Amino acid sequence: MTQFLNAKENIVTEAIDGLLAVSGDKLSRLDGYPHIKVVFRTDWDKSKVALISGGGSGHEPAHAGFVGQGMLTAAVCGEVFASPSVDAVLAGILAVTGDAGCLLIVKNYTGDRLNFGLAAERARALGKKVEMVVIDDDIALPDLPQARGLAGTLFIHKVAGALAEAGESLERVTNIAQQVNEQVSSIGMSLDTCTVPGSVKEDRIAAGKAELGLGIHGEAGVEQVTLDNAKAAMGKMLEKLNPHFGKGNVVALLNNLGGTTPLEMSVLANELATFSSNNAVKYVIGPAPMMTSLDMHGFSLSVMSTTDEQLAALQAPVTLVSWPGINALSQIKVATLPDGLAPVPPIASSDTGTHNTISAICDLLIKSETTLNQLDAKSGDGDTGSTLSAAAKSLKHNLDKMPLADLTQLMPALGNELSQTMGGSSGVILAIFFNATGDACARGVSIEKALAEGLTRVSEVGGAVKGDRTMIDALEPALELLPSGIAGAAKAAREGANLTSKITKAKAGRAAYVPEENLAGHNDPGAEAVALVFEGLASL
Repeated sequence: MTQFLNAKENIVTEAIDGLLAVSGDKLSRLDGYPHIKVVFRTDWDKSKVALISGGGSGHEPAHAGFVGQGMLTAAVCGEVFASPSVDAVLAGILAVTGDAGCLLIVKNYTGDRLNFGLAAERARALGKKVEMVVIDDDIALPDLPQARGLAGTLFIHKVAGALAEAGESLERVTNIAQQVNEQVSSIGMSLDTCTVPGSVKEDRIAAGKAELGLGIHGEAGVEQVTLDNAKAAMGKMLEKLNPHFGKGNVVALLNNLGGTTPLEMSVLANELATFSSNNAVKYVIGPAPMMTSLDMHGFSLSVMSTTDEQLAALQAPVTLVSWPGINALSQIKVATLPDGLAPVPPIASSDTGTHNTISAICDLLIKSETTLNQLDAKSGDGDTGSTLSAAAKSLKHNLDKMPLADLTQLMPALGNELSQTMGGSSGVILAIFFNATGDACARGVSIEKALAEGLTRVSEVGGAVKGDRTMIDALEPALELLPSGIAGAAKAAREGANLTSKITKAKAGRAAYVPEENLAGHNDPGAEAVALVFEGLASL
């Protein structure tokens, strides 16, 4: 099993029933499964203009997830990436349309346009007032005679929904919806294609590349670009969208295409906010999955230049869980640390030898990032190298501010620096180690004995001892031989690190939760890091 699904044939109907089951009786559906899949509001007042949208499934929460007060009246769902039938659309129209009429909001795909269009004609023949707006917000393929409908469709859902809820006429709701469509532009980017249930996944996007301008059904985009980082990705998107910014407050809709982690989406939101300090974007909807493409690892960005009335409609509150709301971009507010927690900067003092030694060790840890990450992936979460590298970069940057000429001050300064720049338990352990070492140095103890006292304190607080498959397995034997010279200490550290590959039952750290077969033959990453440091010191 690669997906949490039952039978491919029942995916959409089971998903709809799951949505209804947790809706708190706010949603219902028409009978007619599996061919007619219409979700509608149970509290609908037919004296108001009905809004109906829909299309193929696989874009959840769109469209059924936006059925509710202030947005859609009903959603007509097709199979995955397939338009619903004419009969299904007609059933939806007839179910919710009263004398005030109905507006169909349709994305510009041939199947949707034809099926919704024919259903509208049949409904009119039955005496219903029906209008249709076709959404074509995609700007990725400028030479395409009919642009596709993307996540910008949600702007129309929200603005038209607010107007319909307020009791506006069908003519006015339709006119405003058409205006909004003309003011919306969208483009998408993805690192991978999506997985269509029951189909072989297309392997189209090369490693290290991102596809710009692909559609919400996985259709190929306009180009594949080299992906450097999130900043470059957001910059490329805004470069394409900037010519489409109009007058008024620009609202951006940051949409997760399904497989992008919330962490990544927040990074992209930060880049959007950073770029927006130099452009017209004033408000943001999201980041959130709103119109997805199954599990596609990508995002889309839609922008709309709003009038005051349209902005007010976007800001109108709704109770829908799937709608993330709209917020103004603002300066990041930073409060000072509570008294006693703000770090006291050490008094800098210079020592060329100490500076060069610490700098060399920092360079070694930065260079070893990939190797240590690969080791940690066997027994942990694969970030030991990244954690040490990040701390080493910060330490090297702040080295000139350190009290390098005084070990009694340098050791706690190192501990404080690492506790702030290293995440997880590693930063705490090293902070304890260096602070205890500094305390010993202040009593006049030799550096070799002071380091040994630091290790003792780490074992007392952390509970790990030699043989538990941690950094102590390399650090303890190295410190025991340090009084005899750094070469012997480095050899002992290496032997200790290598012995951890034979310890298949860890008693501390994340490795304690890892099956024995995963540990056999692989050094503990913390012990390996200690060995690399001592070997580096021996080579200076």
